[in-house]
Amino acid sequence: MIRKLLRRVFSREAAPGKGPSSPANIAVARHGIRREHVSPAARKTCEGLQHAGFKAYVVGGAVRDLIAGIKPKDYDVATDATPEQVRNVFRRSRIIGRRFQIVHVMFGPETIEVSTFRAAHDDATLKDEHGRVLRDNVWGNIADDAARRDFTVNALYYDPSSEMVIDYHHGVADLKAKTLRMIGDPPTRYREDPVRMLRAVRLSAKLGLTLDAAVRAPIREMAGLIENVPPSRLFDEMLKLLFSGYAVDCVRRLREDGLHHGLLPLLDVILEQPMGEKFVMLSLANTDERIRAGKTTSPGFLFATLLWHEVLANWEARKFKGAVNIPALYDAMDEVLEQQGEKLAITRRIAGDIKDIWSLQPRFEKRSGKAPWRLIEQARFRAGYDFLVLRALSGEIEQELADWWTEFQDAGNDQREAMLVSDAAPKKKRRRVRGKPKAGTDTAMADNTGGE
Repeated sequence: MIRKLLRRVFSREAAPGKGPSSPANIAVARHGIRREHVSPAARKTCEGLQHAGFKAYVVGGAVRDLIAGIKPKDYDVATDATPEQVRNVFRRSRIIGRRFQIVHVMFGPETIEVSTFRAAHDDATLKDEHGRVLRDNVWGNIADDAARRDFTVNALYYDPSSEMVIDYHHGVADLKAKTLRMIGDPPTRYREDPVRMLRAVRLSAKLGLTLDAAVRAPIREMAGLIENVPPSRLFDEMLKLLFSGYAVDCVRRLREDGLHHGLLPLLDVILEQPMGEKFVMLSLANTDERIRAGKTTSPGFLFATLLWHEVLANWEARKFKGAVNIPALYDAMDEVLEQQGEKLAITRRIAGDIKDIWSLQPRFEKRSGKAPWRLIEQARFRAGYDFLVLRALSGEIEQELADWWTEFQDAGNDQREAMLVSDAAPKKKRRRVRGKPKAGTDTAMADNTGGE
């Protein structure tokens, strides 16, 4: 036990890139975060733990974003209280996780994630054969916790009571210098958690940072480690990346660093098709625009666009072999989603949304009779229509079809009737049913005919 403690102390002092043994205490005049900038729930969480005799700080991405002038999406708190002690302080809280145990503290609709300071990794840390950490619930102090974080800009601790930022690794300076640096040895940190490679891409795009040479150099060589990440974690990271508001830049950087192979198995094929790439980029740009404008977005819609041209190719191949049109579409949808399910943990709800959007597309081609009226009443009509507009903008279908539906949905009943396209298709002859005449039929005529 003593040897373990000495090894931890000396490795922290001697290892390159670990930062100073004592932190910089940065005043509000330099970092600019006032306590009122922090969410009330995060402030109450820190205050509750501090009143109970513990240390507690807003940590990580929220501090980083506030310094950068970006409104945080959520808040994390780090403390020296154990999960059980945190649970005892807050009545509305619960302990979650096994690999990395944290506490969710609930204040109304807002949930604050509270983690206990983690100790440095050592020979006793449980890892897989590739070096990925499998279990991580050994407690430490704030210096240990700071050294454990991935990038210097994420190792920032803010105390709402004193409005002081505690910075062990020059994160504030790196943020202002627009540089993303790793804490510790990048290859080792990537082996511990391969998702850090994706996070580096996302943060650099979101914050306009340049990857430090030591951070970027190993990524292409180590990209294959992403294959070892559980699908659920990979899916969560994909959502963060695609809904960061900077998805177009993220995809570009993923391609440059060779990481897109490990995200979506079929993304390479999509982006190598001229029509498919234009369609995907239009969708990502549309999503970025909506997020920056504070509008709602849908994972189902975005993933439907990412995979649509794979569905199209599969659908056309089935029809070429003689399959019936609509059943062929449904079979193509199922096959593409099944292939993606091997890599990404797309939930059943999101998969259902994706299939709803895809299945509506052939119905937009029917502009006669009652079909348009029935389609416009569908619950997923708006999502299907937005998808149709993207298809037209990319050149996949004629713009006239999207324009017709744009006008039809906003028109009054009389105008809609006038807009309907006459159905020139030959009508199927109804089979004449022999048998008893219907009630009200002129039976005398029937008798006379039969008597000739």
